[in-house]
Amino acid sequence: MVDGKLKSRRFRRVSVKTPGGKTVKHYRKRKPSPAICAIYGTPLAGVPKDKTSKIRNLPKSQRRPERPYGGVLSSRAMRAVIKEQSRIENQEDVVESESMEGGESQ
Repeated sequence: MVDGKLKSRRFRRVSVKTPGGKTVKHYRKRKPSPAICAIYGTPLAGVPKDKTSKIRNLPKSQRRPERPYGGVLSSRAMRAVIKEQSRIENQEDVVESESMEGGESQ
């Protein structure tokens, strides 16, 4: 009989053919779901979909992309966020310069 811990679906069931020709069930850990973008919810490119123990042994540059918000946002979302930030900064600069010009003329 199978162990109780193996009866739950925590482990996936894999059929393996042994050298003797028998087919037996092996119980392996499931792979995690892919990393998803925090804004759009799409799977992230460049982020491996593997067990934590295997990802931990990878170099840092292979765990997530080396760009702003790498491993958190998709490239499309990152571009949108950076554009929005620059628009906000430019608007603040315009407001500051207008207030300075108005102060000098008074």
